[in-house]
Amino acid sequence: MTVYAIAQLKMTDRAAYDRYQARFFDVFRKYNGRLLAADEHPRVLEGTWPHDKLVMMSFPDEAAFLAFSNSPEYEEISRDRKAGARATVLLVKGFAPAG
Repeated sequence: MTVYAIAQLKMTDRAAYDRYQARFFDVFRKYNGRLLAADEHPRVLEGTWPHDKLVMMSFPDEAAFLAFSNSPEYEEISRDRKAGARATVLLVKGFAPAG
């Protein structure tokens, strides 16, 4: 089942985050993920949103996401993401209608 990773980021060190971002696709493309959105100015329709960026990705299944997020390559570059932004990251299961 398709899963979606949703990250809400609050920048703390833009230079560190930019280093992460510059290396992200070299790692990401190896794991069958699709980048669906990366928006630093999403339109807030209801409530408050105290973040600076939203990122949405999809993966064929949870195993593919875990292979990406636990890979040595991602762990290496994620140090800059963790130094550069506070994050809330969700893993959401896709919807499969009964039928």
